[in-house]
Amino acid sequence: MTADKRIEAITKRIVERSKPSRERYLDRVRSQIAKGVHRSVLSCGNLAHGFAACAPSEKADLAGDTVPNLGIITSYNDMLSAHQPFETFPAIIREAAREAGGVAQVAGGVPAMCDGVTQGQPGMELSLFSRDLIAMATAVGLSHNMFDAAVYLGICDKIVPGLAIAALTFGHLPAVFIPAGPMTSGLPNDEKSRIRQLYAEGKVGRAELLEAESKSYHGPGTCTFYGTANSNQMLMEIMGLHMPGASFVNPNTPLREALTREAAKRALAITALGNEFTPVGEMIDERSIVNGVVGLHATGGSTNHTMHLVAMARAAGIELTWQDISDLSDIVPLLARVYPNGLADVNHFHAAGGMGFLIKELLKGGLLHEDVRTVYGHGLAAYTVEPRLADDGTVHREAAPEKSADPKVLAAIETPFQPTGGLKMLTGNLGKSVIKISAVKPERHVVVAPAIVFHDQQELQDAFKAGKLDRDFVAVVRFQGPRANGMPELHRLTPPLGVLQDRGHKVALVTDGRMSGASGKVPAAIHVTPEASNGGPIARIRNGDMIRLDAVAGTLEVMVDAAEFDARPAVTVDLSDNEFGLGRELFATFRRTAGPADQGASVLY
Repeated sequence: MTADKRIEAITKRIVERSKPSRERYLDRVRSQIAKGVHRSVLSCGNLAHGFAACAPSEKADLAGDTVPNLGIITSYNDMLSAHQPFETFPAIIREAAREAGGVAQVAGGVPAMCDGVTQGQPGMELSLFSRDLIAMATAVGLSHNMFDAAVYLGICDKIVPGLAIAALTFGHLPAVFIPAGPMTSGLPNDEKSRIRQLYAEGKVGRAELLEAESKSYHGPGTCTFYGTANSNQMLMEIMGLHMPGASFVNPNTPLREALTREAAKRALAITALGNEFTPVGEMIDERSIVNGVVGLHATGGSTNHTMHLVAMARAAGIELTWQDISDLSDIVPLLARVYPNGLADVNHFHAAGGMGFLIKELLKGGLLHEDVRTVYGHGLAAYTVEPRLADDGTVHREAAPEKSADPKVLAAIETPFQPTGGLKMLTGNLGKSVIKISAVKPERHVVVAPAIVFHDQQELQDAFKAGKLDRDFVAVVRFQGPRANGMPELHRLTPPLGVLQDRGHKVALVTDGRMSGASGKVPAAIHVTPEASNGGPIARIRNGDMIRLDAVAGTLEVMVDAAEFDARPAVTVDLSDNEFGLGRELFATFRRTAGPADQGASVLY
């Protein structure tokens, strides 16, 4: 139980709502546990194929049923900076497994695309769908039934949620997530943002913009702003799927390698062959999911997780709703200021006390369920620590500091930056949507202005460059939902809208698409559902209609007579340009079958 009765009440209602689906899920997990996951269930031919490439000693080990085999699912590629360090991890994990008396094999690889590369490009239309594809690819890797546990090597936006969905689908196996860490700090994020706005205004050229971007994204590791990738790492730790303190240690350091070795050995220690069997499907429960949402609010995390957490929870038979997320936001204070919700980056957050301090403060405030199971096995209090490298090269942990090393970056529970988490659900005659207000100034939480309708983000860019948007308005960018074009992020809209806002105009965005996990200072009602391509109300908005976005009251309304608005036909557009090129033709089935945003925008459920 938590000390806060409001969080306890929300958790209980999730439990009650989820009972039928959760019970069915746990029955399946326990049935698979009873069947066994060991090599003994394979025929001799099956097994010979499974260890044909292994060393003779490993073949001898795997021929029996007493040595655990660890499956490695890797998202390594050397184009994506966050995942490039994973190139060396399988060798480290195999060596650690041998030291622990086990075997490790790469079970499979999964795709890992970079939203930073595809922002504003056709490839971004594959991004959200890649999450479910990653889950499917993981299932292929683990389908050989050769493994007693699995470790998951992933960092970025859709990769970790996809891996988490797969891990919970294979809930009979223990699962440990192993991060690679953030790149070292480069050009400050606010300076990067400034150069982007100057470029949008035509005041600097492409050469200056590329120089700034290259100084920001300059080496191996996760981008250092607090977008979806780093929100993923926070979630994996606060949900107990990382080793304590593992999230934000830089790549290619002795401590990073020590944490990787420790994670591999721990995964082997919690198999059914030992005394601490921890199948992930039983370990992750409603309390773990609520802890994840609390962490998201306390850190001002990515809006993308209003979909990812819903989909991850459903993989475990847990019914999480946007209303749950919004209600928790009203309770949980904001304790971190990391760009775009501040000037610091994740390295500054880690140096100020990081996850250990954050979890300690949230536990102190009674805002987390401490009595959860974790891969570490000791409840969440064991995560109120900082990792250090011991003299013998192993991981040593010290208690998290009593005070933040930088109160401007990481606050104590008694002195939060704001009393709420800043992720809100908006409802009204346009349906449901989500808004992130933790980085939006209070005077901009309510915007009332006429609509200007766009059917793709380039139309808005062109109107801005032509000087047609120097006024108060609400940009309605529609036909950007999962079924229309895969729900791409519309992050390229941030600089022009930011420029207009800085000029003193009241501007906002309303869209059935997504914004970046780094959604910032412009009020944006995103993930509007039902989406336009499903005939949602957003498809009936016309230029000049007055829109009221009210993040205080939690409403999103078109201020048109109800009878007139309901009588309007929904606009349709030709979406054939979204169907071909850069692989989009291969995802036609995904576009046809994707669920609504408030149910995770998934093709799997």
